[in-house]
Amino acid sequence: MKSKQKLKELENRIDETLFYVWDPIGVLDEPCARGEYSSYTMTILKYTLTEDLKKITEILNKIESESMGLSPNRKHNEKIAERLVEFKNAIEEGLR
Repeated sequence: MKSKQKLKELENRIDETLFYVWDPIGVLDEPCARGEYSSYTMTILKYTLTEDLKKITEILNKIESESMGLSPNRKHNEKIAERLVEFKNAIEEGLR
């Protein structure tokens, strides 16, 4: 992804997806928790740029199990990974 604007758009979409869709600890309804998952955005961005669905899913699973003490929701995390790569492709093609 060559354009800084497109890269920032993808970063924003990842951050929003983690909060509004992934949300493993259920903080969606807490406005004060909006940044809860932001620290994971750049790591996820790295693998979204390479379209590494397996690695994105693996990272989400690891965050849930090791950082949050939860059982990973593997199917949901696979869908999140797919959605993020779809966002990347849409942004690259100029779709918003």
